[in-house]
Amino acid sequence: RRRNLTVPDRSARKAPDLLNRDFSPPPEPNTVWVGDLTEIPCEQGRFYLATVLDLHSRRAVGFALGAHHDAALATAALQVAIAVRGGDVAGVIFHSDQGGEYTGNLFRTACDRARVRQSMGRTGSALDNAVAESFNSTLEFELLATAGRYATRAQARTAVAAFIHEYNHERRHSTAGRLPPAAYEAQVRAERAA
Repeated sequence: RRRNLTVPDRSARKAPDLLNRDFSPPPEPNTVWVGDLTEIPCEQGRFYLATVLDLHSRRAVGFALGAHHDAALATAALQVAIAVRGGDVAGVIFHSDQGGEYTGNLFRTACDRARVRQSMGRTGSALDNAVAESFNSTLEFELLATAGRYATRAQARTAVAAFIHEYNHERRHSTAGRLPPAAYEAQVRAERAA
């Protein structure tokens, strides 16, 4: 049975749901990002992955790994995504669940500073954040199918980074014109420049 990691903070401010389950790819990158956290089984103790995906290409533009399922980890993944996308992401919609890591002041301040608009689905509804949930499900299935549990966090970190690199640069995605997400983004940029 799958354990739900989303723990809503009942007193925290909730952002409106700006997507309403419409995960259609926008025509431009940096329009809508989705994010989530998941646990990576590890013998050394709890280990979590926070990811940020761009709906335009389904590219994993940011991720962070850490021992705590908290706002600092979610914020680190967001900051990586902002850096990867060049620093100016004003107007991006960031969609997530209502977990405390996304509703708290630390994450909200990071979004405000970057002028990112928060959007949240309902608590406990995987369909309200389906793209992020699907990515996590695929990653967990493939990593666990080959490794089971990792002996160390370093092994888990290496495996996750390799999976995300392959996902972005080699794995074909139906939403991205049957191209890997990075190749799809490059193709769209080239077409617009021509």
